[in-house]
Amino acid sequence: MDTYDLIILGGGPAGYRAAEVAGHGGQRVLLVEERKVGGVCLHEGCIPTKALLHSAHMVQQMARAARYGLTGAEGITLDHAVVMKRKDKIVKILESGIRSALKVAGVDVADSRGRLKGKDGDDFLVETAGDTYKGKKLLLCMGSEAIVPPIPGLIEGRNKGTVLTSREALSLTEVPKRLVILGGGVIGLEMADYFSTAGAEVTVLEMLDHIGGEMDFDMNKGLQAVMQKRGVTFHLGYQASEIADGSVTCQSEKETLRVECDSVLISIGRRPRTADCGLESLGLGGDRIPTDEHGCTGIPGVYAAGDVTGACLLAHTAYRQAEVCVHHMLGTEDSMSYHAIPSVVYTHPEYASVGETEASVREKGIPAKVIGLSLRYSGRFVVENEGGDGLCKLVVNRKNGKLIGAQCLGDPASEMIFGMALAIENGLTVEQMRRTVFPHPTVSEIFRETAFRLP
Repeated sequence: MDTYDLIILGGGPAGYRAAEVAGHGGQRVLLVEERKVGGVCLHEGCIPTKALLHSAHMVQQMARAARYGLTGAEGITLDHAVVMKRKDKIVKILESGIRSALKVAGVDVADSRGRLKGKDGDDFLVETAGDTYKGKKLLLCMGSEAIVPPIPGLIEGRNKGTVLTSREALSLTEVPKRLVILGGGVIGLEMADYFSTAGAEVTVLEMLDHIGGEMDFDMNKGLQAVMQKRGVTFHLGYQASEIADGSVTCQSEKETLRVECDSVLISIGRRPRTADCGLESLGLGGDRIPTDEHGCTGIPGVYAAGDVTGACLLAHTAYRQAEVCVHHMLGTEDSMSYHAIPSVVYTHPEYASVGETEASVREKGIPAKVIGLSLRYSGRFVVENEGGDGLCKLVVNRKNGKLIGAQCLGDPASEMIFGMALAIENGLTVEQMRRTVFPHPTVSEIFRETAFRLP
């Protein structure tokens, strides 16, 4: 029976990052992944959706080409089959890169399902593909799965292939003529952006009175308006009550609505994947695996990272959690911080946020100053977004002048928000931001411009 310094269950962002760091740290590592190394992020989420959305954004830009002095671009359409083929190629390239990195780090990979079998003395037992391995330490990175609500008709629709999760939606060979999306959060909005551009008639049903979850309320209104102009229909305050052949019935406090469709996409969120992994053999259980700031579960030698912890289900959070876990195993001082984790909605325009929002400081009773500024104050944004607009907001603690939150609606928000995350993580004040030199002309200058308008 082989013995490893570390056995990792799950080969998503947390798992493969931890394996690589531990391998380079001199540890003998076994990474167990039942599907494909890279996890949901690479194969069913982050990367595939961005590949699709990039094509959609190019079509959206070409539709406005005449504004930039370009003629002959009218009538540009999206070839879904070609887009999907390109998506598959990108995923394959990146998976190959991950496997190469693991090989260089000396990591052994088991492409099969792993299950915990308790302990043998101080060692943890993991069974995979009929073999049992011992691990001196254990890292749990089983990830998450799509939440599938108990709506009448949903199971029948899934069996027929008309009710989808993001996994099936990212493998569609044809674009549905009419698509209903249940959920107006990140996944729902990104799918709506792509499929509406690809030619589908898209309707989004959201049980809240706004889209985007915890998105800044001014910015979610702005994004909704842009998407409505592209033909996406939103029904807010509605919850699906039945799915039948060719329609979804939904209800609000005031009325019942029936929406005709060919396909239904379920995107109401994800939950940690803890079932059928053998966690009970170690005395672990529940809907998630809580950890301390070092990734420890409370059982000596057992760590957890990524979506399975239930703490901020984002790939970049998983990367950092994994590093913290391995550093703690190796005796290197490190700890996890969650107050400056950026989040992004990769629609067009993009939305990015980090730290507190105007709503969250009000709910928490934090004394704060909030200032917003149109992105049209950025010369670079005006150059590249003819006739468009966007918004930047900064949230500052009144007591010490430190930046505690930042939001931006407009491209390229995803590429700029890291600067604000860095500022928040390191406790920068507004005055320090004002004294920082930003390159000109860039859209990122909007953060500095906004800082100068704070009283």
